[in-house]
Amino acid sequence: MGAAKPVTDAERERVRELHAEGKGRNEIAEILGRGGRTISTIAKDLGLSFSRAAEVRQATEIRRADLAARRAELAIKFHDVAERELDKVNKPHKYFDWGGKEHDYDERWQDEPTPGDKRAYVALAATASTQSLKLAPPKEEGGADEVGSLLVGLFDKLRAKHGDH
Repeated sequence: MGAAKPVTDAERERVRELHAEGKGRNEIAEILGRGGRTISTIAKDLGLSFSRAAEVRQATEIRRADLAARRAELAIKFHDVAERELDKVNKPHKYFDWGGKEHDYDERWQDEPTPGDKRAYVALAATASTQSLKLAPPKEEGGADEVGSLLVGLFDKLRAKHGDH
């Protein structure tokens, strides 16, 4: 095993320059023909760090924000599906058939869908609503306590208006 090659001041300065350019430890090691551990030691002596924790944290936050926006968009789409399907429940519905020996096409309108089709529309709307709520739950703005205090206030106003009986 040979003796370790001493690190020169020129190499130290080059590590500083390459680090300032944003190059990583392994890339600097390859450029200088040194081992990664040597570059880490030089960087430490120079007060430099290859830690990218802050950059990774920032990228993670950006990714989380992007995913939150996409979830909100998807929740809106699910909600739209639920509304569209529920609107079909009591509206006229076209039934059609294509078949037979002559491949005839027949269609007929009914005042509203069959009970089975209504059940399917409601089930689809329920599933879409559930998914929408999972992706974007409503914000609780006070919950039961706020509702209770509003009802007490309303009751007090009604009692004042109509007299206490």
